[in-house]
Amino acid sequence: MGLTTYDDEFLLAAIVIISMALIFYSVGVWSERIQGRLKGWHVTAFGLGLVCDFVGTAFMAELVRLTGQDNRLHAVLGSIAVFLMAIHALWAFWTFRKGSARAKRNFSRFSVIVWWVWLIPYFIGVYLGMTAKI
Repeated sequence: MGLTTYDDEFLLAAIVIISMALIFYSVGVWSERIQGRLKGWHVTAFGLGLVCDFVGTAFMAELVRLTGQDNRLHAVLGSIAVFLMAIHALWAFWTFRKGSARAKRNFSRFSVIVWWVWLIPYFIGVYLGMTAKI
């Protein structure tokens, strides 16, 4: 089934929102890594990235429902990535509020791993979008 004008606009919104998640998350992860310590604005960036990813994923799920174009691998990896982002954001909040100075310095190790895992479904989605026959 092909996309309608409504679906095209919905898809564009989903792409923009998911790409905003990439920007927020990347800025948070890499600035934390470069600065060498978890700071409050990093936690905010992680939270905004999570919200954007969740909303964008919900939009994409609705598009799958409307069009019937489903990719199980992308869905599973995307779900894992959102789950990891949620754990990461909650752990970042906890570490920032109650963690030791050492925990705040070492937090970026986990951040970078979650970021790399998150990139896998992001780029699978980009590939699927570019090769879709709609």
